[in-house]
Amino acid sequence: MRTVLLVHVIFQSVRFLGLFVVVLAVLIFVTSLWMRMNHIYINTTPSLPLGFYKIIDGPIHKGAHVAFCPPQTELFDYALARGYIGSGNCPGGYSLLLKRVLAMAGDIVSIDQAGIAVNGDHLPNSAQLKADANNLPLPQYRLDALLDDAEYLLVSDLHSHSFDARYFGLITHNQIQHVVSPVITWSPNSKDPTHE
Repeated sequence: MRTVLLVHVIFQSVRFLGLFVVVLAVLIFVTSLWMRMNHIYINTTPSLPLGFYKIIDGPIHKGAHVAFCPPQTELFDYALARGYIGSGNCPGGYSLLLKRVLAMAGDIVSIDQAGIAVNGDHLPNSAQLKADANNLPLPQYRLDALLDDAEYLLVSDLHSHSFDARYFGLITHNQIQHVVSPVITWSPNSKDPTHE
């Protein structure tokens, strides 16, 4: 009798667990479909505040958040292999990256180990690191230029370990896919290793 009761309890538990997994999978699918239909991105890296960002129909301007496809280069292959960026649907198998526009046409930008300066003003949290959290060397990009109409400086001024313009330089207009606006965000942990 006890064995039959135990088998019955186990069977009911397995049924409940199976139903829970199915409901959870359907909920995740419906949520992701709704987000895609409503043009909402989830940012899971602390380069920008974590949370939800919606595609908006607006111009690219200083301070705007943008989603862009990195150029297909050896540097971004390297970044993908090391986990600085994720994999996705951009050329090269890269994921879209979210950053802020901190300089554009007419701005003078310099990038060196001390960090990034725009029109002579140093950006906070922009010093280049020589190595990542695994003690592997990071690229040491250098630039001193007046930006033209198609060039943008995309940075995370929030996080000192972000993989951004201080390592890969400028992004061109045709690589920017969308202007996005924060919907619901919260602050990341600033001690995370180098990442998007």
